[in-house]
Amino acid sequence: MLTLYHSPNSRSSRIIRLIDELNVWNEIDVQIVGVARNDGTGGHDPKNPHPEGKVPLLVHNGVEIWESNAIILYLTDLFPKAGMGPGVGDPQRGRYLSWLAWYGNVVEPVVAIGVANLSHPVLDVTFRGMPEMIARLARALESAPYLIGESFTAADLLLVSTFTWSPDAAPDNQAIKEWINRCEARPSAKRIAEFDSKHVEQSSDV
Repeated sequence: MLTLYHSPNSRSSRIIRLIDELNVWNEIDVQIVGVARNDGTGGHDPKNPHPEGKVPLLVHNGVEIWESNAIILYLTDLFPKAGMGPGVGDPQRGRYLSWLAWYGNVVEPVVAIGVANLSHPVLDVTFRGMPEMIARLARALESAPYLIGESFTAADLLLVSTFTWSPDAAPDNQAIKEWINRCEARPSAKRIAEFDSKHVEQSSDV
């Protein structure tokens, strides 16, 4: 049995959505924990073994896997039948891995830098900025409905969470808007909202 430590309405919600897309609810024990929130609420939950008190954290046979893109890769490799990620040997494997890495290496830093309203030549050279990030995403989606092509994968699930978490941050780009709508029209989007709503009070008992 795998164990996922999850806090509703947080970054780990996308892992819950992946569990739903993979249809492996019976394979993963979801433990609800509290976390410190940006608004000052919440705090460290002693039930959460994450070394920084964060979520998501996946534990498999005593081994901890952290960071959303690492957990996503781990689960899509572990449960390949759902087709949520190209496997080893698939021509699209490299593209899939690149999008997962790009999220952690570029998207999260660029968004955080923007929210903090920071500007420095080193940051600009290393990560570029929001306009460049949006342009890169738009180029991919102008030629295909999803990041890997014709099929929705965990790369879409991860990247779209940037904009579903903060709808006001969604860019005024037609290709990206249509992509967001396609991703959010999937049944898993509604089911994860219902799951988090059901468990939100449990996570506040820290």
